[in-house]
Amino acid sequence: MYAHNSVSRAAQMKLETKRSLRRQSNEIHELSTLALHACSIASDAAFNIKDFLLGSSPMAFLAVRDCEKELDRIEQQIDEELPSAISQVSELQARELLAASRFGTELERIGDLLFGVGKRLQNLRMPLSRGDMRHLATMLDILEEMLKELRVSLEGHELDGANYVLSSDREIDRIYRGFLGRHLAVEDIDRMQQSTEVLLIAQVLERAGDHATNLAEELFRLVEGRSLRHSPKREPPD
Repeated sequence: MYAHNSVSRAAQMKLETKRSLRRQSNEIHELSTLALHACSIASDAAFNIKDFLLGSSPMAFLAVRDCEKELDRIEQQIDEELPSAISQVSELQARELLAASRFGTELERIGDLLFGVGKRLQNLRMPLSRGDMRHLATMLDILEEMLKELRVSLEGHELDGANYVLSSDREIDRIYRGFLGRHLAVEDIDRMQQSTEVLLIAQVLERAGDHATNLAEELFRLVEGRSLRHSPKREPPD
């Protein structure tokens, strides 16, 4: 009888362990799925803000607003569910959960920034020049592609997309420096306010690129277990 009870208790414990692992796996899968969804929503926001930039479509502006609200909701859901999900998991699972949390936070910020760009574009007193419109659209094209690559890398736990994001951020920075060179030199009083607004829009897009870069770095932590920020710096050549 004693042996029979021992076997029963052992079987019961094994069953409970399996159930616990299954629950943890489902929680991790859910949070990761939310992070992947957030990548898609953020890239949609970049696409729609470019549409609003080029065509002043009210529907595009409303779509950006809806994306911003959905990203807020996703960040809140991940934040609320993370504490229970991260308890008693393996190191790899913990990294996955932390990556999902980081994605929720950074993508929510990108959504806020893009919605802010939409409001600034809506309030411009004068139309943008063709050159400014073209360069802002290019920044948004790059940002949209960065967000798509982040999704692919997160889903596949690979770093090709992360490396693409790191290199693309340098291109966004280059375009932003071009805006600085053109608009800081403006001396005409009537154009100065417009130049200030254009610079602020370009700066916001540059910051959105920085947030995407933060996520590329987070992918290195997830996939390789190391932080790029703490990697030893190379000595400059003599």
